[in-house]
Amino acid sequence: MDFRHEWKHEVAPSDLVALRARLRVILRLDAHTVNGKYTVRSLYLDNRMDKALREKIDGVDCREKFRVRYYNGDTSWILLEKKSKIRGFCRKEQAALTPEEVQDVLHAEAQRLAASGKPLLRELGVKMTVQGLRPKTIVDYTREPFVYDPGNVRVTLDYDIRTGLTSTDFLNPRSLTIPARDAPIILEVKWDTFLPSVIRDLVQVPSIHTSAFSKYAACRIYG
Repeated sequence: MDFRHEWKHEVAPSDLVALRARLRVILRLDAHTVNGKYTVRSLYLDNRMDKALREKIDGVDCREKFRVRYYNGDTSWILLEKKSKIRGFCRKEQAALTPEEVQDVLHAEAQRLAASGKPLLRELGVKMTVQGLRPKTIVDYTREPFVYDPGNVRVTLDYDIRTGLTSTDFLNPRSLTIPARDAPIILEVKWDTFLPSVIRDLVQVPSIHTSAFSKYAACRIYG
């Protein structure tokens, strides 16, 4: 997958309804939504020195992070994802996990992952050994996703961001999460080579301002 452009903006709750209504006129909802949205649960990995967290806070130009993720509480389809960022461009790589592979990730079975036939799992296994990557914290949130074919544009509204504190009980639906302190509503806009002007106009609301907000960083404030 090629690198894509990405904008992140913080939006006030008072503008959410208007922004949602505008987007629904021009864009179509992602096919995987339920009543226009879905829930996301992610488990982020980091090392003892908090490499991914520190690089985000310090604004390191070239950085990456690994996470495992499922949607709408459905643990039958779990993905390993690696998100890379270079000079403001982003790329996401994914690999579907079997139940056994999920357990290997959760228990940091580095040797087994490094022997996988899936390149992304092999990379994670090596980095578990070399960098000491381990599961760090759960991040939950609700997402409203919209797509627009010209430019391969994806617009998302993310809110109700919750942290699992230091819990890594990723597969337990009753695992305690609490609201991440002061977490805003986040509007994300991603596109390939061009962003249609109609989309630029649609996402303009009075309260909007550019943000470097990170859900992972917000959910690590408690440890």
